[in-house]
Amino acid sequence: MECRVLSIQSHVVRGYVGNKSATFPLQVLGFEVDSINSVQFSNHTGYGHWKGQVLTAEELNVLYEGIKLNDVNHYDYILTGYSRDTSFLETVVDIIKELKGTNPKLVYVCDPVMGDQGERLFTAQHISVILCYLSDLKNKTFIIMCVITNHFFRILTGRKMHSVEDAIEVMDLLHKMGPETVVLTSTDLPSTRGDQFLVALGSQKIIKPDGTIWTQKICMDIPKVDAVFVGTGDLFAAMLLAWTHHHPKDLKSACEKTVSILHHVIKRTIKYANEMAGPGKRPNAGQLELRMVQSKADIENPAVIVEARVIQQKNQ
Repeated sequence: MECRVLSIQSHVVRGYVGNKSATFPLQVLGFEVDSINSVQFSNHTGYGHWKGQVLTAEELNVLYEGIKLNDVNHYDYILTGYSRDTSFLETVVDIIKELKGTNPKLVYVCDPVMGDQGERLFTAQHISVILCYLSDLKNKTFIIMCVITNHFFRILTGRKMHSVEDAIEVMDLLHKMGPETVVLTSTDLPSTRGDQFLVALGSQKIIKPDGTIWTQKICMDIPKVDAVFVGTGDLFAAMLLAWTHHHPKDLKSACEKTVSILHHVIKRTIKYANEMAGPGKRPNAGQLELRMVQSKADIENPAVIVEARVIQQKNQ
């Protein structure tokens, strides 16, 4: 059956960020995608120059009302990413609530886009709104994506994270806020495989018909690449949406395919970027734009090269 996604996040004319990074891969995997652009920029802000516009809450509401008046506001998923305006996010919350009323099985995929490895908080004023996402939709089926460092885990949960055991407790705290699936796509935890790997973790809570709760937690060691990429978090969120759709009760497989797609895209991108930059030169922002179209085959049928290990599994 047709599966339709409403994706509300940023857009760039040139390159792959936000909706540009999410729409094509989702379409390749068979999803219909309706996009609303929270911002529209010429290119991402990692370039020397950029121009563009920011969509306001009022403009967002006008767009949604147009969809609603035509009775085509029926979605299986809603995916949200970067926004710079608190009132805009509050309008997003209202839309999610209404869509939930139309389709109680709607899955909400939230990528807060709260900061980067440089501890730069994009949306400091939005923390309360993000928590509103969780509390207002508590006990509903949706996924929260966290692309954040320890500093931001502490803001969300009030807890520091120094070990895998701490991460397990943090994910359990996030479950209590509402999400049934939590994925921490990058952490500052040391990998058992050395400094050349990032540690990602995931947790899935499934409520069985008899009322018992089954949980599974996984951990992945992701190879690092010596370059700064933009749009990878947006791609990750979209691919996790797709593969959790195909593997609704198997987070391990969904994460393995998602991370492997990221790995294929990044490896192809860095190879191209280094060739374009030339020997001994670091690639620039334009050369490091994700090689998305060239990775179509890997997106459709990813060879799993990054495997997850189960670190906890139990029934309650």
